[in-house]
Amino acid sequence: MMYRVASACLISSPIVAAFSPTLYDSSLSSIFPAMADRDAKRAEDASAAAALSVGSTASLSAATSSVATDTPSDTVTVLGFGSLLSVKSSRLTFPDLRNFRLGRVPDHRRVFGHPASIFFQRGIADADTLEFSSLCAERDPAEEGEGEGGGPGFICAVFEVPNDGMMEDPDGSGRLVPSEAFLEREEEFDIEMVPYRELDDDGTPRAEGGEGILCLRSTDESYLRRWGQERFHEQYGKYGVNTVWGWERDSGLRPCAPYLRHCVLAAEKMGSVCLDSFLDETFLVDRRTTVREYLKKHPEIMERLPPPFLAERYGG
Repeated sequence: MMYRVASACLISSPIVAAFSPTLYDSSLSSIFPAMADRDAKRAEDASAAAALSVGSTASLSAATSSVATDTPSDTVTVLGFGSLLSVKSSRLTFPDLRNFRLGRVPDHRRVFGHPASIFFQRGIADADTLEFSSLCAERDPAEEGEGEGGGPGFICAVFEVPNDGMMEDPDGSGRLVPSEAFLEREEEFDIEMVPYRELDDDGTPRAEGGEGILCLRSTDESYLRRWGQERFHEQYGKYGVNTVWGWERDSGLRPCAPYLRHCVLAAEKMGSVCLDSFLDETFLVDRRTTVREYLKKHPEIMERLPPPFLAERYGG
């Protein structure tokens, strides 16, 4: 058996005139002219990505068709929706990954809705502007009758990795639970099984798919039950953050800028289907403003380089 796991203000500007509500130009160099100089390197990266089955729709089809036949029983399938959209970042975490491709998670949305301790630890959180939020997935309230925001899901990266203690079946029932080591790595999330769908050659979701473990939004109470007050203080409290999951829609919480830039560049490398999904199906904490709309007001985010010591990790 193969286990499947998933890991996460409108002001017009002439710089971002290429953003259109009806017709999207997915070339970031046309949206942000200052980024044009990096296109030669992007061509090299695209060639490398093609070797990992993400360079063309044909290779995506070949990769997905091989999942059911050549994947060993001791592997898990990872669904990446943030930094793991990047082949480079994924290999830093999972050096033995294979079958890198695109999929779709339905009935959930991707939200910059909670702070990440690692941004404070790395010195890239801006407490003055509240630019320190990271990504999570959450069930789409539009599917539950609230009638606002959300959408039909989002595009994610899909790949297989060895199951080196990530998921366990402790009682032999076939019901997978995250290991203690995996919980340590994804400490703030609820980790649950959700459906995902493979993509057709043109990026259309197929009827077939599978189930994956998705990192979902949780609660402060759950965090404290699992890890305790001392750990909460060490990870968040000492940075002046008194809640992980209690940020209201009108709180003004904003994405961590270097992380957002990294995710956008990673999505661009995966092609227009992935990029448009990230821009239009990723929301700020208000669950209304999309990343595309946010970058209209803040084009400088895409033009600002991360600190040198994070250039490789946060370089898309």
